[in-house]
Parts: sequence; structure tokens; C-alpha cells
Amino acid sequence: MADLLGEDAGLVQKDKLYRCLDKLLPHKEEFFSHLAQRWKTLFDVSFNVLLYDLTSTYFESPPPGSGNRQYGYSRDKRPDCVQVVIALIVTPDGFPLAYEVMPGNTSDKTTLGDFLRKIENQYGKANRTWVMDRGIPTEATLRTMRTSDPPIYYLVGTPRARLNKLEKDFLEKPWQQVRDLVNVKLLSQDGELYIMARSDDRVAKERGIRRRRLKKLWNRLKALQSQTLTRDNLLLKLGAAKKEAGRAYSLVDITLPKPREAVNEETFTFRLRKNRLRTVRRREGCYLLRSNLIGQDPATLWKYYIQLTEIEQAFKELKHDLSIRPIYHQVDNRVDAHIFVSFMAYCLLTTLKHRAKQKAPGLTPRAILEKFSAMQMVDVHLPTTDKRLLVLPRYTQPDQGQKLLLAQLKLELPAQPPPRIAARAQ
Repeated sequence: MADLLGEDAGLVQKDKLYRCLDKLLPHKEEFFSHLAQRWKTLFDVSFNVLLYDLTSTYFESPPPGSGNRQYGYSRDKRPDCVQVVIALIVTPDGFPLAYEVMPGNTSDKTTLGDFLRKIENQYGKANRTWVMDRGIPTEATLRTMRTSDPPIYYLVGTPRARLNKLEKDFLEKPWQQVRDLVNVKLLSQDGELYIMARSDDRVAKERGIRRRRLKKLWNRLKALQSQTLTRDNLLLKLGAAKKEAGRAYSLVDITLPKPREAVNEETFTFRLRKNRLRTVRRREGCYLLRSNLIGQDPATLWKYYIQLTEIEQAFKELKHDLSIRPIYHQVDNRVDAHIFVSFMAYCLLTTLKHRAKQKAPGLTPRAILEKFSAMQMVDVHLPTTDKRLLVLPRYTQPDQGQKLLLAQLKLELPAQPPPRIAARAQ
């Protein structure tokens, strides 16, 4: 926000901006429709596949008695602050289409149904495919999507725990290679297609993490055996070790001393759970997806799913490059205006990113903005004979590198602003 408004923008200018946005907010849906048309005109964007996800942004202000500012699950690791939840829809290429602001205590599972209806009402029914991460749709929502007319297609991540029910059926299926280092197994069941994808890169990553954590846990348990501890102290240290080890802790079977029993190598023992380790090794690097796109090419489904990284990138740019957090406003309409400004800024950033991809490959939007930041806007004050000031707003002339970049991006600087007369300060 600081970059958008200018480092030296005063409170008066910001207040004027938010007052203008208060008038624009009722036309937000019209803006979304206009935005979709502009994306199609400028970049020939298709909206057949939509990525949907949620994030949160927190406030540096006390909580209200009502309104959207509420405590909830914080994706910013700030559970001490009130927040709002933001739902965002982008295309697989990262073009934002719409967003919604909800109370900070909103559950992810309660948001999808309303958004589906909102998109259908605004853009009409179409053969769209919604790509989501696990935890967003409920079984009832997925059933509604399957039975709607026309069907609403989806591709959603599924918790690995569901593999317990499907693992035997998957064992009989052959692996199919969909791209380098990625193989899948397909299972049709109850009108849905389950896809178990295995990435060799992900296998190596997860296996390396698991080995490091398990080795560190094992060494820690050995060290605890040799220490002089009470049972209560041992439990405290094991709690800390469990938190640090994460899932690796479940691979070790630990026998604790009985109450009032001394802690030593005989009363405190541990061993590796080999059966559990074999199961974990078999599932490392695997993703379980589900979809109602029966008969679709598995390579296409995998491509859809990994494009969820686009919406994660959108959240990163909103929070870091555009500084959407923290929010200091305490009135809901000003909060909405703050997020609306950030969303429009992200649309401009996306336009610059894709324009650079076409015209200046290798340059990121941040690098382009840094190059142009050397150009300054200055006011030249000239006194007049009647004791007033002639103010000439002027931007500095671009250097050779900036001229080259402007030509490459096919951008033209506007004409210098007209002069104005101002009263001379007393």
C-alpha cells in the first residue's frame, strides 16, 4: 500500500482515496465483469479452469464487538490478532477474477457454495472446472457439484488418510507416466475418479526430511536414557521432542517408566516401528486427488492441480509486494476499501508481469518497478510579479536504460502535467 499511495502521501490524500472507494465498492461485481473482459481482450485468457483458495490478513487494532474483524485460524501465524478471511479466484495463468471478504472466524468449508452461486449468477453456467486444495469442499458440496445441471467439475486434493480405505484397490492398478518423474494410478469409484500421483522429486524431499528428523529424534531419545530424570521431567522433554520431530515421532514406539519408577535404560525404552515405516515409505511423495472429470487425461489433471501454486503466488505478492497486511482500519467499509485497493494493485501487477513475459522476458515486475523508481515527480515553484507561485509539476526524463525498457514494453510516458497558480506561503 505504501508503494501504491506514495511514501509521502498524507492522511488527507488517503482519506480522499478511501472516500472515493466507498462509492466504488457497490460496483465491485461490475468491476469484476469488466476485468474478465479486459483479460480476454489483452491476453486471450480462458476461464474454463478456476483456482480457488483462501487466506487471511490481520489487524493492528483492538477487536470490535461486531463486524468482520474476528479471531480465527491465522495463516499469518498471528493468532493474537483479529483478522478477515479473503477468498480469491484466479485463472491457471495467475489472472485474478474475483475475491470476497469474510469474517475472520469463517470456516473454509462454508465458503465454496456461496462462491459457486455468485460466479454462476455473474458469468452464467458453463463447463468450468474448479481446482481446490483439501479442506475447502465438504462432501455435500461435492455431491451438489456432481448432480447439478450442467455438472460443475472439480479437482480437489484429498487427505492421505483416505488412502487407508483405497490403498488395496490402488495396489492392483498400474502406474502411468504423465510427465518426467511423475507417475499416477487411476481408480474410478462411485462416479468419481481418484488419482494417486507420485512425484520422484517429492519422494526425495519427504524422505530426506523424514530421515533427518528421525535420526535427530533417535539421538535425543538415547541422550534422555543416560540422563538422571524424574518421570515428569522425562514427559516434558518428550513433549518438546515430539513437537520438533513432527510425523517422525509416530515411527518410534516408546515405553515409559511407571509412576514413581526410576528412569533408566530398562524402564525407558524405544524401538523403531518397522511396519509403520514401510507404510510411510510407500506413501512418500504421493498425492491423492479426486475429481468428477471421468475420462480426462491424467496428465491434464496433474497440470491443473500443480497450478494451485499460482494462487499461492498471488497471496505472496498481495502480502509482501503490495503490503496488504497489517490493516489499521476499524470500520468494515474502510477495510473493504483497503482490500479493494490491494486487489486493483494486484491486477496492475499481473498485467505488468504478463506484458513483461511477452515483451521483456527475464524481468520481474519488481525489477521493472525498481528501474522506473529512479524517475521522480517534482514541483518547480516560480514566483510571479503579483506575489503568487507558478507551480510546474514535472517528471524527470528517463535515462537510456529506462527509454529502452519503455520501448520494449511499448509504453509511452504521458504529457507533462499543466502548470497551476498557487498562493505564496506567508
